[in-house]
Amino acid sequence: MTYHPDPARYDRMTYRRCGATGLHLPAVSLGLWHNFGEDTPHETKRAICRTAFDHGITHFDLANNYGPPPGSAETAFGEILRTDLAGYRDELVISSKAGYRMWDGPYGEWGSRKYLISSCDASLKRMGLDYVDIFYSHRFDPDTPLEETMGALDHIVRSGRALYVGISSYNSDRTRQAAKILKQLGTPCVIHQPSYNILNRWVERDGLKGTLADLGIGSIAFTPLAQGMLTKKYLGGIPQGSRATQGKSLREGMITESAIASIRKLNAIAESRGQTLAQMAIAWVLRDGGITTALIGASKPEQVTDCAGAVGNLSFTAEELAQIDAVAQEEDINLWARSSEEV
Repeated sequence: MTYHPDPARYDRMTYRRCGATGLHLPAVSLGLWHNFGEDTPHETKRAICRTAFDHGITHFDLANNYGPPPGSAETAFGEILRTDLAGYRDELVISSKAGYRMWDGPYGEWGSRKYLISSCDASLKRMGLDYVDIFYSHRFDPDTPLEETMGALDHIVRSGRALYVGISSYNSDRTRQAAKILKQLGTPCVIHQPSYNILNRWVERDGLKGTLADLGIGSIAFTPLAQGMLTKKYLGGIPQGSRATQGKSLREGMITESAIASIRKLNAIAESRGQTLAQMAIAWVLRDGGITTALIGASKPEQVTDCAGAVGNLSFTAEELAQIDAVAQEEDINLWARSSEEV
C-alpha cells in the first residue's frame, strides 16, 4: 500500500532555527544508529521512519558505520527514500558522518582528507543521494591537523556533496578552533552533535553550550534518553531483550543500582508533570534553548510517537529543575569522552 504522510504533520512538531543559519530543525530528530542494521526487519525500519515523518520529524541522522554491519543503515534508509519517502527529499534534512572505523587499513577512520571525502562518497552511493544536508566530522582526530579535517569538510560543501557541515563530540576549545578555521575557509560550522542527557552533563562542565551560543552554532544532542535508560524500560531492572542485554553500546554494567534509583525518582517527577519519563528527559535537554534538537533512537514506532510528544511541554519550573538535579546522579555512561577530552 502506498504511504501517504499525515497532512497535519507540520502542526504536530516544533521547529527551531539552527544557530545563526536559515536552517530550521525539528525539536525531535531521528537517529539511525541502532535498529537500522541487518539485525532488524526492514518493515520495522520502514514503520519507524513513516511514523517519524507523520509526526513532523524531518531530520534523519546517519553515519557511515551505522549498522550492523557498517554501512547497512545507510543502505536501508536509501531503500526507504526510494519507496516510502520518494518525492519528499526537499522536505527532509539528511545527515551523515565519518570518523570512526569503517574499513580496514590506515585510511578507514579518523579525520584525514582522504578518509572523509571517500567516506562521504560511499555514503551518498549507499543512500542513492546526490548530496546530504549536513556532513560531520564524527570525532576529533588528535593525529591529523585540524586544518586538514576542516579543509576536507569545506571541500565536501564546495563540491556539492553537502549543504552544511558540523562536528561531533569536540570539546569547547576544539570547537572554537574548528569554527575559526571553517569561517576563514568560508564554510561555517552550523551544528555540533554532543552526547547530553540528565545522567551525562559533560557539555555543561565543559562550557560547550555557552561556546555554541557565542559562536552562533546550532546543536543536536544525541543519547538524550541515555540509550534507553531514561525510559520506563529499566524501572524494574534489566529486562531480557533490552539494549543492555544485546552486547552493544549500552552495557549491563552501566545500569547500576544508583542509576536505577535515580531513574525511578525521575519517573515520579515526570508523572507529576503529566509526561512519560522519555518525554521529560527530552524536554529537559531542550529546556533553555541551548540545544536545538534532541536526537532520539527507536526500536519500534510507538517509541517515536512517545518521544515526539515531548514537544507538548518543554517548560520547567525552577522547583522541577531543582528536584531533577537533586535526584539525578551523573553516571559514567559517556562512551565518547575520549574525543571530547583530547588535547
